[in-house]
Amino acid sequence: MSRMTAAPKTAAQTRAGERRQVRPKSAAPGEFGSYGHITLVLDRLDALYGHDASPPDMYATGEPLDGLILTLLSQNTNDRNRDRAYDALRSILPGWKDVAKAAAEKISAAIKPGGLADIKSARMKAILARLYADFGEYSLSAMKSWPGERVREYLRSLDGIGPKTVACVMVFDLGIPAFPVDTHVARVSRRLGWCPEKTSPEKIQDFLENTVPPERCAGGHLNMIEHGRRACHARNPQCGACAVNDICRFGLTREGEGAA
Repeated sequence: MSRMTAAPKTAAQTRAGERRQVRPKSAAPGEFGSYGHITLVLDRLDALYGHDASPPDMYATGEPLDGLILTLLSQNTNDRNRDRAYDALRSILPGWKDVAKAAAEKISAAIKPGGLADIKSARMKAILARLYADFGEYSLSAMKSWPGERVREYLRSLDGIGPKTVACVMVFDLGIPAFPVDTHVARVSRRLGWCPEKTSPEKIQDFLENTVPPERCAGGHLNMIEHGRRACHARNPQCGACAVNDICRFGLTREGEGAA
């Protein structure tokens, strides 16, 4: 799951220092997982992919609920199928009120390209019912004035919404720095030596959100996803042509094994 087609809103970035530790002013780049090492990696990846300055923007609408449903549809599928499901849903049921009042079977048929349609349609209806009960409307716009931890706590309480989805909505739809960790980000983080091999995505996310500069969360997330797709593959990673191979624990280990 990723939000490669959405852009962060920068206006609210000053709100989200709540969960962040005080970062050192400098750290040796060679210390895997140090602030200096992480920012050096982010610098190199951004030089390649450039998402710090201008992340793609296809679905950002200003309504956080749009992003929440989009990200819900991305669970356990790829971006292409997610987009097909989302576009089909909005063409058949253009308003969230329409979705809330529609039969689950109709929603499921529309979002079938995204997979797990029955599960996602049920979660969607439960979320919309909860929002209407809590806010009196099918919208999450009220959250734009909330502190980050309140947003995180509320979104986590919704049916089927986990930390990765919450982070996507926060960083891309509310402008609150967060660092979603999908399979690509988790793999790249482990190989770089930022965390032990068996560290869970949730713990990696917590580490990154407490270490990465707030203004670099959105672009860093997107750059790491792109690197995972283009070079740091799960199988047959292209370490020889990798821009961070010389400062990557995995890459240096492979190089040493090759030399031996």
